[in-house]
Amino acid sequence: MRIGKQDNASTAIATSDADTITVRGLDLCSDLIGQIGFTDYFWFLVIGSRPSEAQRAILDACLVSIAEHGLVPSVQAARMTLAAGPEAWQGAVAAGLLGMGSVVAGSSEAAGRYLAGIIEHADAGGAGLEDAVSTSLGDLKSSRKKVPGLGHPQHSAGDPRASRLLDLSDTLGISGRHVETLRALAKHAPVIMDRPLPINVSGAIPAVMLDAGWPLEALKAVPLLARTAGLAAHLYEESLRSIGFIMSHHADLAISYDGPKVAKSTADGEG
Repeated sequence: MRIGKQDNASTAIATSDADTITVRGLDLCSDLIGQIGFTDYFWFLVIGSRPSEAQRAILDACLVSIAEHGLVPSVQAARMTLAAGPEAWQGAVAAGLLGMGSVVAGSSEAAGRYLAGIIEHADAGGAGLEDAVSTSLGDLKSSRKKVPGLGHPQHSAGDPRASRLLDLSDTLGISGRHVETLRALAKHAPVIMDRPLPINVSGAIPAVMLDAGWPLEALKAVPLLARTAGLAAHLYEESLRSIGFIMSHHADLAISYDGPKVAKSTADGEG
């Protein structure tokens, strides 16, 4: 992307005048408000067309699967921010979303790009999908990198959210090459990487969403929207019965200081 003057200064998402508000070619008030559910509207806003019943169902399921996951770091950051600034809900939500990166929640995007890369390699080189998967896993092992979309510190026997999403994708007739690639990774990874590596929800979400027709470039929008709903619940609770400072205090107790000690002469006021 060039910085400076753009050749095409336009948007295809929305416009308005004195009498109407137009969103993706439809009148907001007469065609959309009261006529469309929010999951459908999210799909419509991003892609520009309404989802099929199967697309709506799988997007809905993905949003529900990760909207809430307890006191994870992003939630703690949001609740402590609200405790410090009770008037700043927008700041607290932002604090929670800013903590969603390559390790937590944003990992869905990394897994999606990894799946797409394997498929692209298989197609470009004429290799079978299984060979492309094995080669990719071998490269990750040699470089001592993790396998995107596989493994979970708590659900070592398998992430139940991932299993449910993949089963639903099969039932809806959505499962395609991305789900196939993810399952191939889950089959070969334990042998090649020499440890249990079940499919996690961050692997299942991009696999089913990409097979449903969701754009790779917009994958991160799914966990961001889902977690915003969860953050709203935590911030409402925080406003009623705050635990932000309790979490902060426990963090202070849990972390010990191992830096330089004050010299005795300085501590005693000598010298």
